[in-house]
Amino acid sequence: MQSLQFSEPGKPGEVLQVHDLRLPDLSDDQVRLKILASPINPADLNFIEGSYGVNPVLPAVPGIEACGEVVESRSPDFKPGERCIFLRRAGLWASHAQVPASYLFKLPAAIDPLQAAMLKVNPATAWRLLTAFADLPRGSWIIQNAANSGVGRCVIPLAKSLGVRTINLVRRAELIPQLIVAGADQVLIDDAEVPGSVRDICGNVPPLLAFNCVGGESALRQLKCLAGGGTQITFGAMALRPLSIPNGLLIFKDLRIRGLWITRWIESAPRKEIEEVYGRLAGEMISGNLHIPIDSTYQLGDFRSALHRLSDPDRSGKVLFVP
Repeated sequence: MQSLQFSEPGKPGEVLQVHDLRLPDLSDDQVRLKILASPINPADLNFIEGSYGVNPVLPAVPGIEACGEVVESRSPDFKPGERCIFLRRAGLWASHAQVPASYLFKLPAAIDPLQAAMLKVNPATAWRLLTAFADLPRGSWIIQNAANSGVGRCVIPLAKSLGVRTINLVRRAELIPQLIVAGADQVLIDDAEVPGSVRDICGNVPPLLAFNCVGGESALRQLKCLAGGGTQITFGAMALRPLSIPNGLLIFKDLRIRGLWITRWIESAPRKEIEEVYGRLAGEMISGNLHIPIDSTYQLGDFRSALHRLSDPDRSGKVLFVP
């Protein structure tokens, strides 16, 4: 058994090391799982660097989501061979993990384990963005930036399943055909022309919601596109720039500014609600409606190659560890 660990915050390629993993005997209601796949998310890198919303207890094993197969269980709810995702932080860049049964959500047998490894964060974030902040009528518009991101690519099919239309902002023209094929209604280059283009597209029915994971000028352009009383939800900050909001947009449009951290929802929502959401999302994956592109997979020992692949300009999807 192995894991990736770091003993001090820093650049992942410099501070991560492969370590032998020794797990204690199972306690009552605990489950031991073999990790089948675990993606590399921006939040994982921030966690290693020490810039995430949760500070690591060192030494720490990163990895916030994974698909695992039960190999041993002292819980009546989980049996060997069953596959699960981890709802709570467990250090999943490893060959095995051992957690209380309450940390797990049991998956349908038909789901692809590589897709399931990415079920916890991006699909659930997309679902909450679409359903938790407004009652969107069928045919209404939302606008999102970084639409080619993991969350953005989940928003597109989930919005379509709800009868909601999407305006998708990207930085590079070569991404436009990809998102159109994925089901995007409109794709625009994220520049100063966006507010005018959105007025032309939407007419007198502007977007009710804006999903922001960039910040800075991109987020401000979204605000200019929103309907009066509309809501912008920030769930990331890729540009590392704060949002400065002109007073007039708040006074005359009465806009709402909200934030979303999917971890907080998982920790606070009733278990029944969590199971209903993940059950629906797992069904969307099995049907093929929800499919997250995968670029490449790597063994834990080849973590530097995996991290290097993240920055390649031709990367076309998620990078995963497959221990």
